[in-house]
Amino acid sequence: MPASASGPSSVPASAALVLIAEDEREIAEILAAYLARSGLRTAHAADGREALAMHLALDPDLVLLDVQMPGVDGWKVLAELRHRGHTPVIMLTALDHDIDKLMGLRLGADDYVVKPFNPAEVVARVQAVLRRIQASGAPEARALRVGAFHLDLDQHDASVRVGERRHTLDLTLTEFKILSRLMRAPRRVFSRAELLSACLPEGDSQERTVDSHISKLRKKLEALGVQGTPVSVRGVGYRFGHGA
Repeated sequence: MPASASGPSSVPASAALVLIAEDEREIAEILAAYLARSGLRTAHAADGREALAMHLALDPDLVLLDVQMPGVDGWKVLAELRHRGHTPVIMLTALDHDIDKLMGLRLGADDYVVKPFNPAEVVARVQAVLRRIQASGAPEARALRVGAFHLDLDQHDASVRVGERRHTLDLTLTEFKILSRLMRAPRRVFSRAELLSACLPEGDSQERTVDSHISKLRKKLEALGVQGTPVSVRGVGYRFGHGA
């Protein structure tokens, strides 16, 4: 069962969350302590499968990813994370060969740290990546592409490809916000409360209002032949769709 985010009480809940995917617990604890001193929250995954599960559950701001983990190794985890989206990833590895660095960069790693390392240096690199992402804006802050769907957030334009044809979606502002929220983490299940807070923050709406907007969005997609988006997860909320 994936663990939840942790950290000392002095670290605010709004602080950036770093997922440490490292099978050596001592290294993970040292990194967590240094990150916490710098005002960052942390969560620990002991292997690749747990890292992928926790990434879905926690939606971290950055992942520190060890290459040589049991089960699913770091390269496979990185490939899956890049399939899901643009979460910043810093690779941790004992391998210092150029080919390994090139593989990490090719798969989309944001940085690369070779063991043994100075934990303070790792923290500095984490902060640098987070600053760079914040300054430049994450790619999905401008456009989102998941499967046949494309959203341009600057132009407030939404479209979906059905067969050989791309259809423009006529969405209300709330429907657009809900769809974009789901597309940012297409495999994650969002609760009604989360969607309400993110997409209807200005009103006194009830959680059941989300169901109404989801239903209208789904009907518009079904009219174009798109089935199963968004997906209802009984007792939890909604996620983007099948195959995402």
